[in-house]
Amino acid sequence: MASIDLDKVLDKAWADKSLPEILAAPVAALKGVSDRDGELLQEAFGVKTVADLAELKYARWAQALAALNAAK
Repeated sequence: MASIDLDKVLDKAWADKSLPEILAAPVAALKGVSDRDGELLQEAFGVKTVADLAELKYARWAQALAALNAAK
């Protein structure tokens, strides 16, 4: 089972929220992602929420390529 330190990846306002709330949150809920970054992600890729970002095919492709490279 996967685990993650929410304090390291979420802005403080979101750290005590449930997982469904976090996934429905705007991408700016992620630490280091600004409201403007969120606007740009929405304009470029239609990404509005943390869940949208997780499902973004380009991010998945990049992760798969990185995993292939790490397995060499």
